[in-house]
Amino acid sequence: MTTTIHPTAIVSPDAKLGDNVTIGPYSMVGDSVELGEGVTLISHVSIDGRTRIGARTKIYPFSSIGHPPQDLKYEGEPSTVTVGDDCVLREYVTINPGTAGGGMQTVVGNRCLLMVGVHIAHDCLVGNNVVMANQASLAGHCVVDDYVRFGGLCGVHQFVRIGAHAFIGAMTFVDNDVIPYGSVLGNRAYLGGLNLVGLKRARFDRESIHALRAAYRMIFSNEGTLRERIEDAAEIFTGQTLVEEVINFIRKPSERSLCMPRNGAGAEQ
Repeated sequence: MTTTIHPTAIVSPDAKLGDNVTIGPYSMVGDSVELGEGVTLISHVSIDGRTRIGARTKIYPFSSIGHPPQDLKYEGEPSTVTVGDDCVLREYVTINPGTAGGGMQTVVGNRCLLMVGVHIAHDCLVGNNVVMANQASLAGHCVVDDYVRFGGLCGVHQFVRIGAHAFIGAMTFVDNDVIPYGSVLGNRAYLGGLNLVGLKRARFDRESIHALRAAYRMIFSNEGTLRERIEDAAEIFTGQTLVEEVINFIRKPSERSLCMPRNGAGAEQ
């Protein structure tokens, strides 16, 4: 297997290139970059810094990966960007490395699809199988779990956590944490219910979904305090994995408040 580098590309001799890498016209690859086996840079891709791109990932024109973050506190510390295997980064995607004020790393998991104009800021941790539609953006220090779906033109505030299988509606601004399996929309975002479409597509069994719906209604009802409702749900739904995941997410300390329904439990999507 051979690596192909277009004559107009500029590739540092210190970069590490796996087998069967293709680097297209006018692309630039910096000194500390590592490209895994089968990576393809279509053309006009700029990758710099301490950046690792996983196997078989394809990056489209005018994407910028690993260049200094948009953070005035950044002082050139040796932070990193890691993009996983089998990802697709479409045109104009930007991903910035971490900072000393965060975890010193920005991570995108495996099998992610980042559509045109997606921005992932410094110190973000993005899980596996995440899809971000056109112009969706994450501010610094966000944590996004597996299988989250983002609609186009949505924005996420710094330090926000988004749980697994959540759905973020198009043109939504998210400034508080989103529970696993939740569906949020609006500006500013409110919890509109559970992401039932996503749950069914992920082939969760009917019993688990019914339990999650019942727990959701209990947790986000208007009776008692949220803490009391969480404790009640934890006792009633012991052994229900999806419910326990939501409860653990809510209990975990966070820099942000929890995204809540506007009125009562909201409508499930």
